[in-house]
Amino acid sequence: MELYPYVQEKLHSGHKLTDVVEAGLVQEFVKTTRVIALIEVAASEAKRGGEQALFIFQTARVPVHSAIDLSIEQILPIDTNLKCEIDTSSTDVDTDVLVNITSGKLRILFEMPFSQRTNAFVSEILRAAEVIGKRRGPPPEFSWLLPYHQSCSNGPQEKDSASTVSTLVAGDMDGLATDAPSPGDVSVDVAQTPPSPSLDPTVSNAESSSVHNDDDRSPELGVNRHNIATGLSPTPIAARESHIKHQMTLREDAYTDINDFTVFVGTWNVNGRSPVVGLAQWLSVDEEPPDVYGIGFQELDLNTEAFLFNNSPKEQEWLNAVLNGIHPKAKYKKVRLVRLVGMMLIVLVQEKHLAYVRNVAVDTVGTGIMNKMGNKGAVSVRLDLHSTSICFTNAHLAAHQEELERRNEDHDCILQRTCFQMNMNVNTPPKSIKDHDHIFFIGDMNYRINPCDLNIREVASSADFKTLLEYDQLTQQKKQNRIFHKFKEGDITFKPTFKYDVDSQEWDSSEKARQPAWCDRILWYGEGIAQHVYRSHQELQISDHKPVSALFTSGIKVIDTRRYRRIYEEVMKKLDKLENEFLPQVTIDITEVIFGAIKFLQPQTKYLTIANTGQVPVQFEFIKKLNDSNFCKPWLSVRPFMSFIMPGDKCDVSIEVLVDKQTASLLNAMTDKLYDILVLHLDGGKDLFITVTGSYERSCFGSSINALVHMSKPFKEVPVAKLIDLESSYPKELSEMPYAVPKELWYLVNHLHSHALQVKGLFVLRGVQKEIIEIRTSLDEGVPDDLLPGSVHSVAEALLLFLEALPEPVIPYTFYQAALDATPNFALCKEIVSKLPDHHRTVFTYLMAFLKELLNHLTHNELDAKSLALVFGSILLREPASQAVDRRTSTQAVDRKKQIFIHHFLMNDYDY
Repeated sequence: MELYPYVQEKLHSGHKLTDVVEAGLVQEFVKTTRVIALIEVAASEAKRGGEQALFIFQTARVPVHSAIDLSIEQILPIDTNLKCEIDTSSTDVDTDVLVNITSGKLRILFEMPFSQRTNAFVSEILRAAEVIGKRRGPPPEFSWLLPYHQSCSNGPQEKDSASTVSTLVAGDMDGLATDAPSPGDVSVDVAQTPPSPSLDPTVSNAESSSVHNDDDRSPELGVNRHNIATGLSPTPIAARESHIKHQMTLREDAYTDINDFTVFVGTWNVNGRSPVVGLAQWLSVDEEPPDVYGIGFQELDLNTEAFLFNNSPKEQEWLNAVLNGIHPKAKYKKVRLVRLVGMMLIVLVQEKHLAYVRNVAVDTVGTGIMNKMGNKGAVSVRLDLHSTSICFTNAHLAAHQEELERRNEDHDCILQRTCFQMNMNVNTPPKSIKDHDHIFFIGDMNYRINPCDLNIREVASSADFKTLLEYDQLTQQKKQNRIFHKFKEGDITFKPTFKYDVDSQEWDSSEKARQPAWCDRILWYGEGIAQHVYRSHQELQISDHKPVSALFTSGIKVIDTRRYRRIYEEVMKKLDKLENEFLPQVTIDITEVIFGAIKFLQPQTKYLTIANTGQVPVQFEFIKKLNDSNFCKPWLSVRPFMSFIMPGDKCDVSIEVLVDKQTASLLNAMTDKLYDILVLHLDGGKDLFITVTGSYERSCFGSSINALVHMSKPFKEVPVAKLIDLESSYPKELSEMPYAVPKELWYLVNHLHSHALQVKGLFVLRGVQKEIIEIRTSLDEGVPDDLLPGSVHSVAEALLLFLEALPEPVIPYTFYQAALDATPNFALCKEIVSKLPDHHRTVFTYLMAFLKELLNHLTHNELDAKSLALVFGSILLREPASQAVDRRTSTQAVDRKKQIFIHHFLMNDYDY
């Protein structure tokens, strides 16, 4: 195309033109020519590569004859804010189509030919946006756009470099708009709905400009009167209740007041100690009592019983200490207490506020190995106070100076996995931490001070904290946007809170002599929050940590019932006029979601866009099909599965496929396949159908013991027909000399036997996900030089994952109940094992021999039989899915029986 050389000539070296089209910029009834180009930067200029942007050029003449005819008017970085869609409402193939490009508050409307060329250009933009959406870590910086931005015809020349780049990073394109009208002005709509309660508030463009006059539009209810009168868009109506609810939400500012509430937030790692001192010096040092308390503890109990079974008498001890130590000038009621092993969070409110607390929910996330151990992780409580949603999260991240990336992974895991199920109603969308107006994130973050030329102890004992904080890992990671993106932390003006000699204010004098660090932190997110004080409490000395607290004023939305009633009546009157005219109507950009090759534990995500093309709000929900227990298959997840869309707006829905230990076996055996049909239901309207397909690359993870022992070749080299045969009930192609145990299991155990017998933290510390995937690939494709990749902790977790993914556990389901019943007597347990199928019995004895060998080195690896028995008991003895739940027996009692069964074989001789 002749535009290519002219646009490329305008670019700097290393910047590549991906695609370019000519289009008409639409503003009211005027159309002017523009050139739109998709530009990609070389990886050497962008920190992580893959950064792209849309350049919009004004043209001095049409057609364009040279690069001189082009001048840059607008630059739109392609980030998570940018959206592009084709208006497909017209069915006439001879007409042009409208293409909407939005970024934050900016909305631009183009007219392009109805052609494959236009479709291909839009597809390139969407593909670039998808790449950015899947990127982890810091958001793209787009600093390479700075030279272009300074030369934009509409760019604000007075801005300095730093502010310009930050504007581009934030995705706020207001700075690129013209200050005064000109012949080439872009049609921009800046109408906004109230901020969404999330970390990335979205901007609604429901009131955006179109080819019709704004006077023809009913802004209150989003109805285009021009189209109704001419009959161009006879669209249906949404459900009455959802419409009313949304309209009242839009008018919230008119009937709510912002009242200031004080929130006290505190965190303390108590090192397993009991509360032998009063807590008033920590919890009630302010003159006035706070309205809300959020109090977090870590290492509440270091006892093995607490670690294994989440039982601890110290829970009540510390709760009593808190209730005795809170402010005496007010009466408080407990909203909720939640604990996971040593992490405990207590939320209290003044008694007078309790009636206005609703929708309380809790969740816990363990980030220990296999997500089974709660020695690290987080506990969270969420609630609605009046009309403001609040979330308290108390975390304990990975320890040790060198474990920076594990701490970052714990942070990611907590934000991703914390999920509050509201009112135990499966039809109510669950909430994550980010889905709240106000968030208080506290705990022992364990971020340390990086080695430096300073005498850390000497500087930490002085008041020169600013210098030392430059080496603080949390501060550094936050500045890099790796963690706590958009969270705030107050200025630290207190000494490091770790590590002290117990019962003193002296730094650690033990043999390890750990350096001081600000491990204990308080961060927050949300509008209308002001921090008044951020402090440590040095006088409390019973732990090796010092407690930390912060006092906030939070702007809480309180409803004025009189004004609410008046506005509600107004909305009802307006709705009555429209109720019989419309039904919900949406369009979906794709109805066939096709995934490529899917591998075990490697998720893939695609996106579809649901656009409200009707005149009234639409409530949608993915619903289950007839006779199904869920709306999608277990390897599929859809987010959000329920939402609300205003007219003219759209909702991006993520479709993720993840084959894990629960689903791999069915796919390996061809009992299931990567195919599902999603039913999208419109409240008050029709159902739409979306198919999801993919191809699964089978893995030894999820294959049965009986099949694997008959595979002499690497799993990947075994024909699919043979895999299916070996997984069938009556296989025909059995080898004459099968392995005693699956070779994949041997590789895992042998690696640990050779390299990890004396390693501390085995089966306690988590592995690294990337390494676990490399181990799986190696086992599937053949282990080069009989050496597995990754650390021993990753191999250990891969072993547990391999065993847990077995479709039939090592102790088969048919023996499950008998094994539990036999736990009081070792002789009965041995009898159960003797009756196991040959290969299952061999695998069991092989694993027990390995675990006993680990215990022979306990002086070095610090393992104990109870912990190993707990971990392996829950994996080797798995409850059949079909077994009825006995409500008389607690889950904890069942876990104890599993542990005892395995413990017998670790502590007693057994004839192997």
